[in-house]
Amino acid sequence: MNILRNTTVAALATGILAAGAGFDAPMRSASAEEITVKLWTRADRSGPLRGGNIVKAGDTLNKMFAAAGVDTRVKVDLHENNAKGFDADSLDLLKAFAADKGPDVYVAAHEWIGAFTEAGYAMNLEDHIAANPEFYGDVIDVLWDSVRYKGARYGVPQDSEVRMFFYNKDMLRQTGKSEELIEGLPAAVESGDFTIYDLVDLAKEVMASGAAKYGMVHRPNVGPDFQMTMESFGIDPYDDEQAKLQMSRSRLASFYKWLKYAVDQGVLPDNMTAWSWDSVHAAFRGGESFLKFHGIWNVGHQMRAFELANEQEYFHKIGWIHSPAESKGGRPANLSHPIIYVVNPNSPHAELAAYLVALASQPVPNTDHALSTFHTPINHGQTAMREFVEKGWALRAGTPMLEYSGFMPNHASIGQYNAIVYKGIQGVETGRLSPEEAAEFVVEELEAELGDEVIILD
Repeated sequence: MNILRNTTVAALATGILAAGAGFDAPMRSASAEEITVKLWTRADRSGPLRGGNIVKAGDTLNKMFAAAGVDTRVKVDLHENNAKGFDADSLDLLKAFAADKGPDVYVAAHEWIGAFTEAGYAMNLEDHIAANPEFYGDVIDVLWDSVRYKGARYGVPQDSEVRMFFYNKDMLRQTGKSEELIEGLPAAVESGDFTIYDLVDLAKEVMASGAAKYGMVHRPNVGPDFQMTMESFGIDPYDDEQAKLQMSRSRLASFYKWLKYAVDQGVLPDNMTAWSWDSVHAAFRGGESFLKFHGIWNVGHQMRAFELANEQEYFHKIGWIHSPAESKGGRPANLSHPIIYVVNPNSPHAELAAYLVALASQPVPNTDHALSTFHTPINHGQTAMREFVEKGWALRAGTPMLEYSGFMPNHASIGQYNAIVYKGIQGVETGRLSPEEAAEFVVEELEAELGDEVIILD
C-alpha cells in the first residue's frame, strides 16, 4: 500500500512539476532549486486561511516533491494588503499589476473577476480544471457561476455563504400557528406556494398578535442583500453574453411596490434606512422583529442572544427561508458571495500557482477555513466530514440552500449599481417617491452614471 501511495504521489508530483516548472521528470541536482510563488491577499483577521491555505498548499507540494525524489521546492511569498475591503484591495491590486508588480496568485471578491480578466490578469482555468477532475470534480456546481466571465471560468471559489430570511418560530407559535405551518414554511417557499407578499401578510399577523414589535428588518445601508429580494421579482442584474449590467424598469417598479406594501402594512419601519447596524441586529436578536434578511454568519450571534445550546434548540427557535417568489409558482432566490482564488496568466509559474490553488481547495484545508470563519463549503463531500458533522451543523444545513443561490454580477461597477438602487429603496420606504417614480429615477441615474455599461430592458 505504501509503495502504491508513493508511486501515485511521485506521478502526481512529476506532473505538477512538469506543468509548472518546465521539467520533464523528477531529477536530483547538485543543488536544490527553489521556485518562489508570490501571493496577494487581504490582511483579514476574519479569514486568515484565505492566504494561509495557499501557504499550506506549498508545504504539501514540497512533501510530494520530497516523496518523489525531486529536489525542487516551492516557496510562497505572502503579501497581505491592509485595504479595508475587497473593493479597495482589488483597486490596489490593479495598480500593482499596472506597475508590473502583480503576484502569481491572488485572493479577490468574485465580482471583480471581469475587471481582472479584461485587463489580462486572470488566467482562463477551463483546461486546468478539466485536466484535474480529482481536484475539482466535487465542487458544488452552482459556485462555478461566481467565477465565470463570458462563458469561461477564471477563478476557483474559495468559500461561500448563504443570505436568507431568518424567522422566529416562537412568534408564530404565540400567534397560534400550527407546527405544520411553522416547519413547512421552507418547503412552501421552495414549491412557490408561499409568496413574498404572503410573507408580509404573515408578519402583519404576528405583529397584530402582539408577538413582535416589528415585522421585518433589513440592512440599513448599501449592500448586496437586496439582490435576492429583487430576484424574487424577476430582476436579473447581469447580461452574461455582453458582460454588462442590466435593469428592467417594470420589474424594479414591482420590487418597489412590494417594499411600499410592507411599509404600508406596518411590517417594515419607514425609517429603516436610517437605523444603525446595532439596532438592526438587536431588533431580531432581542426578540422584537419576526423577520430579518441577512447572512448565515449571524447564527453564532443568535445562539448567544437567545441562549441556545445546540442545533436542536436553535432550529426549534429559528427557521430559514429563501426570498419567496413574487407570485405563486415562481422560483425563490437567495444570495451567495464567494471569495475566490485567481491566477495571473502572465506569471512564469502560472501552472504551478494553479496547482497550489487546487491543493488549497481540497476538503481538509477548505473545512479548516469554513469552520473557523462560518462559511459554507465549496465541495459536496465536506458536509460528511467528521468536523462538519460535529461542529458545522449550521453550515451543513445551509449548504442545500445554495441550489437557489444567485451571485453578484462579475462587473466592477456593481457597487455603484447597488448604491443607485438603494437610493430608490430609501425614497420608497420614506414615502418620498412612489414605486414608479423610484424606478424611473433609478433608471435615469443608472444611464447617467454607468452609460454603455448598463442595459435598460424596458
